[in-house]
Amino acid sequence: MKFGVVTFPGSNCDMDMVHALREDSGFEVVQLWHKDHDLQGVDTVVLPGGFSYGDYLRSGAIARFSPIMTSVIEHANKGGRVFGVCNGFQILCEAGLLPGALLHNASRKFIARDQYIAPVSRTAPLTADLDPTVARRIPIAHGEGNYFIDADGMKALEDGDQILFRYTDESAQANAWSNPNGSLGNIAGVANAGMNVFGMMPHPERAANDDLGNSDGLAILLGLAAEVTA
Repeated sequence: MKFGVVTFPGSNCDMDMVHALREDSGFEVVQLWHKDHDLQGVDTVVLPGGFSYGDYLRSGAIARFSPIMTSVIEHANKGGRVFGVCNGFQILCEAGLLPGALLHNASRKFIARDQYIAPVSRTAPLTADLDPTVARRIPIAHGEGNYFIDADGMKALEDGDQILFRYTDESAQANAWSNPNGSLGNIAGVANAGMNVFGMMPHPERAANDDLGNSDGLAILLGLAAEVTA
């Protein structure tokens, strides 16, 4: 599977993602520029973390209008896979490729730390092969990671098995004490109804190699190449 990692002005996790996908996961990877229109035949487009366009207006609000996003949206609408991490998740919500929105953290403070998450969806390729009873320690680093969606939207996520991850404690239990940013339902990541667009706030690329002291994120990245199970 061929991956394309997009660099926006202000991206700072693009090369981390390139390394994690190419060196740690063994995928073919190309780098894409925000002004490009040609996706170079990639199977999966990855929008990395960072502070695209300085996070002016709202995080991801300006990047959503970058020239390359026209091609990314077309790719997604044709069933191609798209994966957004942190700022990439925010961009996907701003672009309407994922439901919901990322609000300021409930604490109104930027949070950077390791955080346990547990997989939820049993049908999304990203999480279908992950044990839902095992929490994974994945770094977070965001100021606007507080996931929100209205009641009808939440019901649609639950009915469609679209919740990818929840923030949990070490025992994979979701509770108020394990929620770092106030996200509704402890949600840390979601998929679209078509199960081809995925977004998550935690950074699996920062936990994909034992040299980093943590490889809990590697299985998440490998799941990007998995087949849809249902």
